[in-house]
Amino acid sequence: MRIRVKRPSRAASLRRLCLSAAVAVGGAAAAAWAALPVGSAPAPVAFEHFPDRLHTFIWRNWNVVGVDRLAAVLRASPAEAAALAAGMGLPPARPAPAEQLRRGYITILRRNWHLLPYPQLLQMVGMTEEQLERALWEDDFLWIKFGMLKPRCKPLYYRPPDETARRREREIAAVVRRHFGDRLRSPGEPRFQFIERMGRPAAAPASSPRPAASGSDAFEARFLYSYFGLYGDPLFEADPALDPYPEGLLERLSALGVNGVWLPVLLRNLAPGGTLLPGYGKESARRLRNLRRLVRRAARHGLGVYLYLNEPRAMPVGFFIGRERLRGVREGPLAALCTSRPEVRAWLRQSLEHVFRETPGLAGVFAITASENLTSCASHGRQAQCPRCSRRPYADIIAEVIRTIEEGVHAGNPQAKVIAWDWGWHGHGDASDVIAALPTNVWLMSVSEWGLPIVRGGVSTQVGEYSLSAVGPGPRALRHWRLARSRGLKTMAKVQFNNSWELSSLPYLPVMHLVAQHARRLAETGVNGLMLSWTLGGYPSPNLALASRFQRSPPPSTEAVLNAAARERYGPAGAAAARRAWSAFSQAFQEYPFHAGVVYHCPVQYGPANLLYPRPTGYRATMTGIPYDDLDAWRGPYPAETFARQFAVMARRWAEGIPALKAAVSHAPPSRRAEASEELRYAQAAEICFRSVANQAWFILHRNALAERGLPEDSRRRRRRAVRSLLQDEISLAKRLYDLAKADSRVGFEAANQYFYLPNDLLKK
Repeated sequence: MRIRVKRPSRAASLRRLCLSAAVAVGGAAAAAWAALPVGSAPAPVAFEHFPDRLHTFIWRNWNVVGVDRLAAVLRASPAEAAALAAGMGLPPARPAPAEQLRRGYITILRRNWHLLPYPQLLQMVGMTEEQLERALWEDDFLWIKFGMLKPRCKPLYYRPPDETARRREREIAAVVRRHFGDRLRSPGEPRFQFIERMGRPAAAPASSPRPAASGSDAFEARFLYSYFGLYGDPLFEADPALDPYPEGLLERLSALGVNGVWLPVLLRNLAPGGTLLPGYGKESARRLRNLRRLVRRAARHGLGVYLYLNEPRAMPVGFFIGRERLRGVREGPLAALCTSRPEVRAWLRQSLEHVFRETPGLAGVFAITASENLTSCASHGRQAQCPRCSRRPYADIIAEVIRTIEEGVHAGNPQAKVIAWDWGWHGHGDASDVIAALPTNVWLMSVSEWGLPIVRGGVSTQVGEYSLSAVGPGPRALRHWRLARSRGLKTMAKVQFNNSWELSSLPYLPVMHLVAQHARRLAETGVNGLMLSWTLGGYPSPNLALASRFQRSPPPSTEAVLNAAARERYGPAGAAAARRAWSAFSQAFQEYPFHAGVVYHCPVQYGPANLLYPRPTGYRATMTGIPYDDLDAWRGPYPAETFARQFAVMARRWAEGIPALKAAVSHAPPSRRAEASEELRYAQAAEICFRSVANQAWFILHRNALAERGLPEDSRRRRRRAVRSLLQDEISLAKRLYDLAKADSRVGFEAANQYFYLPNDLLKK
């Protein structure tokens, strides 16, 4: 995950607090791990709709992990655990997906964060203390997603329910029967089933490498991230079942015009540090061997492999004992490897040369040199605190790092691409001075939509990134691309054509008009490539197929592309209805109350799976993690009622497109019917999530007002009626989304967060 909000901000403060507590790992730093973090360790949220914490635990984990594991954690027998589930009306135990522990540990941790202390959490996910700590610090800012605190949970052990608990069990079971009946007994599609399905090749793999894309294409480079790749250390994994790019996925991506994939790496894990940085490069031979295999397999499908770099990574302060000359600025327990030292740049250059020489055919790298991770002394704008860097301009330091990366990569492979991402330069402002200092044989990448002015619900603001609802390119990207081209650099646009943090828990959103407009505009600007996704948005979707139609130069018209895509997917009889649906969805989505604070904190990823709390929890919403009931964080700069109205307006207008899409699906050719039905499913799920956010916001407003003393009785009655109506609607939405999620294991999933919700969470609502 990229945490991208303009500094300074609450989000940036959270990020810095987390990073100041983080401890780097790998090589010589491996022994620096401290105890598992707890933060402020507040009291956990109480889930009063269950008889007790024991029943909450059983419900939240039933058929998520095996009943034997649940029983072991509780020090109960499997029969005792199963009796608790049966008492609440849950179906019999089924074998939990094997992938749940390997690919779903974040989901398990999140749903037990307020229930179990660390020792029992470790039992649940089958991790050691060190493995969990590494995951919290290094698995895409997981500690931030959990709020940088561990609720103070007592150990939870089985005890036989008393009569009060039994009576509540029976009440819950009656609610379950009344609302779901026999639907509860159908197993649905197992979680992660889509990985097995997408991993199978659709046809025999090519026996020889496919030709690379023509340089005359509008977008020479087109790469993205795996739809289901684990973020941590993918090259270390030896289990083929955890392969982020199985043959079937590579084949499907290639067929959609994608010609590259990317992986996050730590350079200290891929190359030795020699006498300068001893301990670096542990297990590097294994990782490079796995990287070579991936490069060869991807090449058979015409795909290159790119590495994502934040380098050189900061190290624990203790690492610099005896190496004080290398130490740069400090943030908490970390200090930068100062790139004004020639020996640091020499290591960076030689390491990249080693990686690219040892991995023939590696396509290139893209580097963020001002990311959340501390790298150079200038990476967070603190170069004045370094005695060496304080005498140098910011742009010189940043450009020198990129120059060093370029020299190392091209020493190992002169044909590899080196892509410099302008993310974070000068606090996301004008970085003309950095661009002017770049070597001319690198590419410059910018987030396409950055800086776009928008007005939503009467509120004026600007788009940062992760917006599919605002069609780029924006002024910052255009300015930076113009300057780069004037110096002879190639340019790239970072986009999200499938989804964004506006709604990431669905594989794609059928806002085809917005995708077509954006792709066409980018083709007209003459950018040389597209980065098509961050960790979210890598699904081989019809959105990517649509965007690929603009790869020709000159690009076709948006109308021609949309008409052709509609006919191909829905047949001549269904094309017009599909166009009407896409238009409705696209227009509705432009009502999204976009802001970084909104997309990171509001419950849109969860929809009705997010609980309604009768009293304030006191917890703050976390970054794409746990929304709680923190309406002030959800709404960003929008007044609370405006925020609620905008989601309601968007949901209503989105719903207007559903009948047209249903009609289109009924006309789809038999060979396309399954795919068309999936698109309808995701459109319906999106409308549910948008509508639920509005409901939840209004609920909190009414709840808080009803808690005020002196509220007139007529106002109190009106608000109570409104709350009852909202609750009834949430029941309806939860039931609808339950059916959609049960039928399709992709609903609710995103690679870096895993499952935001499971069918049982909707049943619980």
